Amino acid sequence: MAERVIVVGAGVVGLTCAVRLLEAGHRVDVVARDLPRETTSAVAAGFWYPYRALPQERVAAWAATSYAVFDALADTDPDSGVRMVPGTQVFAGPARELWWAGSGPALERTCDVPAGWSEGWRFTTPVADTSVYLAWLVGRVEASGGTITRLNLGGLPGAGLVVNCSGLGARLLGADRTVVPVRGQVVYLEQFGLDHWWLDESAPTYVVPRQHDVVVGSVDVEGEWSRSPSSDHTEDILRRAAQLVPAVAGATVIRHKVGLRPVRPAVRLERVGDVVHCYGHGGAGVTLSWGVADEVVSLVER
Repeated sequence: MAERVIVVGAGVVGLTCAVRLLEAGHRVDVVARDLPRETTSAVAAGFWYPYRALPQERVAAWAATSYAVFDALADTDPDSGVRMVPGTQVFAGPARELWWAGSGPALERTCDVPAGWSEGWRFTTPVADTSVYLAWLVGRVEASGGTITRLNLGGLPGAGLVVNCSGLGARLLGADRTVVPVRGQVVYLEQFGLDHWWLDESAPTYVVPRQHDVVVGSVDVEGEWSRSPSSDHTEDILRRAAQLVPAVAGATVIRHKVGLRPVRPAVRLERVGDVVHCYGHGGAGVTLSWGVADEVVSLVER
């Protein structure tokens, strides 16, 4: 039976849950303190890769669902801002087995890696340009009759079905102190002809090409709430990235941004009374979004 559902949170997870709920016939209103372009999702490179999210078994399943959806979007809807992009994850020693192997991309071991690394895994993965993709999700919500409203909540709505996708806001709205910020910083460069991504998870360091820019990151500072870019971090990020892709050193910097990853010991996806909690996706909000959204619909309809 169709229900009215309030989704709290307008990042990639909240918007994707809203889309799936609307497709299932529910009436959906999204409310959030931060509108989509102001969320951590807007900072993200939009690169499919399970990062800082547990438990592994559930994360791998959610990631596999999302991979399939993104792959289809890249083929059928160029307006979504999703493309399938080849790349290489590098390792200082032998390429270790990836715990999420089998969740989507076919992995190919390679020794064709930059100096300083020994081996890597080459695979093709979705990249969702969040400057385009979030607007596309908003369009999907509104075209299906949903609404998105800025609202600074002091707690979760007390009436009707609620889907809590509030990310770090769950510390207040869900009274959950186990979700903590892990600060990330990215540098956006003018696109210099790069069509292959590179990743060294150990730092973490990544260079991700999008259609109009290249996103370079990152840092991983747990417990840090500051959203102000650090010039020291920028210099370190660019130095590490240039070791992977030397052309980074001569590229034009467009801007810097900071995002606070909502990290938790395990993703919380469960129904408690009339509230479905869906938060704690760490650095994998885009990666898990369609998988967790499908599960949210099943919990709403339970």
